[in-house]
Amino acid sequence: MGFQIKLDTNGSKPKMLNYLIEEQLIDYVAMDVKAPREKYLEAIGLGNRSLEKMLKNIEESLSLLKAAQLDYEFRTTIIPNFLGKEDIIKIAHWIEPAKKYVIQNFQPGKTIEERYSKAKPYLDEYLVEIREAIKPFFDTCELR
Repeated sequence: MGFQIKLDTNGSKPKMLNYLIEEQLIDYVAMDVKAPREKYLEAIGLGNRSLEKMLKNIEESLSLLKAAQLDYEFRTTIIPNFLGKEDIIKIAHWIEPAKKYVIQNFQPGKTIEERYSKAKPYLDEYLVEIREAIKPFFDTCELR
């Protein structure tokens, strides 16, 4: 039908991602990078998984997207009292260089983790400060 296809992924299944890229079944990928390496299991709430295997899969997906001939973005939702400027800088160094990195401000409401349901999002000024610190690592660095 000619529709363009966007895939939203957490990067945990690089073999499937590679298949979709090779078969040209997707046109755009948005991949969540939840946290710096040392906070990853806490960020995804799976403390019983192997951190090494999870990070290997995520890093493989990062590499696949950087090498692919399709548009993509990496993005992180910055959660107050969990992620801060230093965490985003660590993520930026981990995933650089890349075409596009988006920092998304956390929006409270119905959340899986109830402790975040009433958390106040960071001020825009703080997010701008973070973006300014990391934008040299990316072709495009946006706030959403």
